[in-house]
Amino acid sequence: MKISKNLVRQFLWVSGLMILGLILVNSLGADIALAQVIDPETDQPAIIKLLSGGQTGLRGIVLTIINFFLTFLGLLAVIMVIYGGFLYVSSAGNEENVNKAKKILLYAVLGIVVIIISFALVNTLLGAASTERPS
Repeated sequence: MKISKNLVRQFLWVSGLMILGLILVNSLGADIALAQVIDPETDQPAIIKLLSGGQTGLRGIVLTIINFFLTFLGLLAVIMVIYGGFLYVSSAGNEENVNKAKKILLYAVLGIVVIIISFALVNTLLGAASTERPS
């Protein structure tokens, strides 16, 4: 698989924009902007508290939502690995089905790797941002 210059350029642009966005959010004082806390006794009905996973801070709610979607995507990627494996085993030497199964397996495994990396990155960044700093 040959990597083209256009693909490398796109990767560098996306990476650069992500880093620029993280620097911008950090320099604008994300601690002040995201420090709102919902009072569970007065501001949050029981159903919202149940749906938010018991989280009362904005960071905790965002972390819960992102982890839910990453878990769903991980489950979907594992299902695609199973489907690709089944297609590969049942191809019976048909070259078209073998190539289709290999592509499905490749992209599903790449998806799992991206999901794991994003899970670690999100939990590290939001987890580190939510810890209290000594004054």
